[in-house]
Amino acid sequence: MVWARALSLTMLAIPACGGDSTGPASHPPQIAFMSNRQGPQSDIYLMNADGSHVVNLTNNSVFDYAPAWSPGGTKIAFYSTRDANAEVYVMNADGTAQTRVTNNAAEDLEPAWSPDGKKLAFASARDGNWEVYVMNADGTAQTRVTNNAAEDLGPAWSPDGTKLAFSSNRDGGWEVYVMSADGSAQTRLSNTAMAAHVVPTWSPNGQKIAFESDRDGNWEIYVMNADGSAQTRLTDNGATDGGPAWSPDGQQIAFVSARDGNYEVYVMNADGTSPTRITNDPAFDTYPRWRP
Repeated sequence: MVWARALSLTMLAIPACGGDSTGPASHPPQIAFMSNRQGPQSDIYLMNADGSHVVNLTNNSVFDYAPAWSPGGTKIAFYSTRDANAEVYVMNADGTAQTRVTNNAAEDLEPAWSPDGKKLAFASARDGNWEVYVMNADGTAQTRVTNNAAEDLGPAWSPDGTKLAFSSNRDGGWEVYVMSADGSAQTRLSNTAMAAHVVPTWSPNGQKIAFESDRDGNWEIYVMNADGSAQTRLTDNGATDGGPAWSPDGQQIAFVSARDGNYEVYVMNADGTSPTRITNDPAFDTYPRWRP
């Protein structure tokens, strides 16, 4: 689970965070990612989808992880250790107005925006083990939606906002599950003995879920139908491939790979063809997420 947690894993005066369903279309295709290129800490960066024009958005002396775009592309949620333990923060897309929206003695990780921009799902250990929670985008009304003795991590909203995919080891190994947004109807989608399935992410049309798994001996990226059928491997490399993220049009998937000696961000077609490296830095570049 080290891979999943490291890469998927990790109210001041600020405009309201809710209702961000539309945003400016004046920018080229862009990807947020995390990197320790100004390390040893990690920061959140923004670049064009071809790898050009890289900008450090957080520029902090601690660790900032797991960028997650609001649906309108005007804000980014992330988690950070800047206040002594991992908490969820929200900032504008240019890195300004960085504001903490959780405040708990336990760790809060892996934020994910609802499609209407009004809520954030996240993982927290505040009740003794890792569970999935949902809160308003300003941090109010934090509510646990899973309740299991095992660990539940990595929530991801379906595009219609009615479901959450997540990873859990409740059945012995790490598998991908789906549930209604209120926590009901929890259903396992993957089921491969002696393997892990983590970091689920929905295609923009809601018909498919990409994820990473080590079922074939090393971490690779897979895709399946939203009901768990037709599980298909997209990458086939001796190195680690993980952290899939769909482009807004569903035609491409960004991911991270160590195939060239260290972790870099790549983009491939949604069927796994034409993988292309778009970062090239001695540091680790990980957790790519497309701007809506």
